[in-house]
Amino acid sequence: MNHKTEVDARGLLCPKPVIQTKKAVDQLESGVVTTIVDNDTARENVIKYAKSQNYRYEVKQADGFYYIDIYKTEVMYDSEILPQTKPKLSEIVILVGKNTFGEGDETLGEVLIKGYFYTLTEMEPYPKSILFVNSGVHLTTEGSPVLEYLRALESNGVEILSCGTCLDYYQVKEKLAAGGIGNMYAIVETMHKAKNTIRI
Repeated sequence: MNHKTEVDARGLLCPKPVIQTKKAVDQLESGVVTTIVDNDTARENVIKYAKSQNYRYEVKQADGFYYIDIYKTEVMYDSEILPQTKPKLSEIVILVGKNTFGEGDETLGEVLIKGYFYTLTEMEPYPKSILFVNSGVHLTTEGSPVLEYLRALESNGVEILSCGTCLDYYQVKEKLAAGGIGNMYAIVETMHKAKNTIRI
């Protein structure tokens, strides 16, 4: 028997909308969970959750709110989730916490970070995901010296994810030029599932 559940996440900060949505979906054997949110970031993060679980979803907008219907029993067949012929990925996740590499001279750190990401594009298997937090999000935005490398990695199946709170803090969300926006739930989940996390 199909059931319908509503999650009112209006006014909640991420990652709460995603966490509440996941709990509601987990409690359903089959049916529809409708999550209501009031901002673009929460909408995108709930959609990202639905995609990660291969659930079909629909988004409607009314009275300034987003209504996201997630169908637990229906798998979404889409080019975004279907297996594609890509280089093999490792089970390694890289956490980038700043926009330079190593401690000490910043100019040297900028040279090293560029060399690091260039080298990543030349070595297989690629990491499964690269997560950017704090000042590391500057590497995924316009003007970054490593954008071409990040885009090359992304085109080969590597997940590039920037912390939405960090993008907001540095006021660069509108300048995001590689990868997607994630919240702490997505970051923790990705690290938790990894066999190994490398922090740079």
